[in-house]
Amino acid sequence: MASTRLIGLSAIALGIGFNIPYAILAATYDYPQILRQPASVALSRFAEGGASLVLTWYGFVLAALLLVPIAIAVSTSSDRMRRWPALALGAALAGALAGITQAIGFARWVFVIPQLALLRDEAAYRAFDLLNAYGGVAIGEHIGQLLTALFVVCLAAIQRAEGSAKLAATGFASAAAIALGTGEGVALAISTDGSPFSLATIIGFLGLSVWLVATGAAMLTTSRQPAMSVT
Repeated sequence: MASTRLIGLSAIALGIGFNIPYAILAATYDYPQILRQPASVALSRFAEGGASLVLTWYGFVLAALLLVPIAIAVSTSSDRMRRWPALALGAALAGALAGITQAIGFARWVFVIPQLALLRDEAAYRAFDLLNAYGGVAIGEHIGQLLTALFVVCLAAIQRAEGSAKLAATGFASAAAIALGTGEGVALAISTDGSPFSLATIIGFLGLSVWLVATGAAMLTTSRQPAMSVT
């Protein structure tokens, strides 16, 4: 029961916590709109942000990495592994990979972009665009979001089987929006407007926050229920 409470609290903390660096970046760096600005603008703004901006991005890296152990712990309880082993393992694997891929995407802002922001020449602008397209759009936003959606779908399917219909519905809706949001990368690749997909991503991750908090709260409620004695 103590481990269930700890996992539940961790899910709640993650649901709330990853919004903190997001909110700071939105206020100080015009994130995520800045990602679609010319490299010269994005790098100039980045240079103005200084060390605090780099550390905020590092907070995003850590938040993504925290999804790895939390996804595994939430998905692979003994009861879930016994009753729905395929879904439980699928959720754990997808969640862990989602955290890793998104952390890789965010890490470029900590370990590579600061050097480009110091240079701010044509070569740096080109490197920024390539890093943003591959490390950001392809790995972090596209693959990372698809894996996040898969994690949520697998775990929500378990929640529905456990009788938590509303919680599962929140998860399914969030996963659908997150998956739809991956269309932005494809739209950019074919030089079309991806803004509707960007909005879907924002809605999806807000829904994910609500779902994670609700999932953690449900685990806390379960942990408080007295164990049935066998006589």
